[in-house]
Formats: sequence, C-alpha cells, structure tokens
Amino acid sequence: MTVKDVVEKFDLTVAAGQSGLDREVMDGYCGDLLSEIMGNAPAGCAWMTVQGHQNIVAVAVLREMAAIVITGGQTPDDETVQKADQEGIPILQWPDSSFSLAGRFFSAGIGNLATK
Repeated sequence: MTVKDVVEKFDLTVAAGQSGLDREVMDGYCGDLLSEIMGNAPAGCAWMTVQGHQNIVAVAVLREMAAIVITGGQTPDDETVQKADQEGIPILQWPDSSFSLAGRFFSAGIGNLATK
C-alpha cells in the first residue's frame, strides 16, 4: 500500500511531502522518544507521533521511513513542513490518537505478521 493509498483509506490530511506519496508503507510504528525511534523504527514504516518539530524529518530520513503521521490533532511547524518538502518525506495528520490509527493499520494488514 502506498502512502497515497493510506491517505485515502484512513482519511488523513497531507501537510507536506507531496512528492513522496508513492512510497510503499510496509509497517507502522508509534513513539515519541526520538532516540528510541532512531534505534527501532523499521524502514518503510509510517511513524505515528505527536511531535511536529523538524527533527522528526531527520529521523524519518535516517530510518528510510515511508511517512510521518502526526497524531492527536497536532500540526507540524513551518520549518518542519519546509524540511519535509525538501526531503520528499510525507507528513500526514490524524485527529485522534496513535493507538486508534495503529489499530486501523493493523486491521488493514499493515504490519500484520500474517501478511509478511
């Protein structure tokens, strides 16, 4: 499933990184501690976080993520949007919790061990 497919399926808002909407989403990952994300988030994941500062883009590039999903109704700051556009990393927005979106991802087969 591509990032564009995820946006459409889960009614997410694209805040930045339109050029990366064709990236393949292979998994999901939830977390807000950047050092933990840098050490454990899988490549190709859609990372769910409440953070909106530009360091999230650097982490996404480092881990070769498909997208960042800012949850809880939070919004990325202007510098983050600019950096994501430069790097081609989609930043998506979800009004509810990471937990609720992660459950929907899993139900759709994203990150489901049975589909790997």
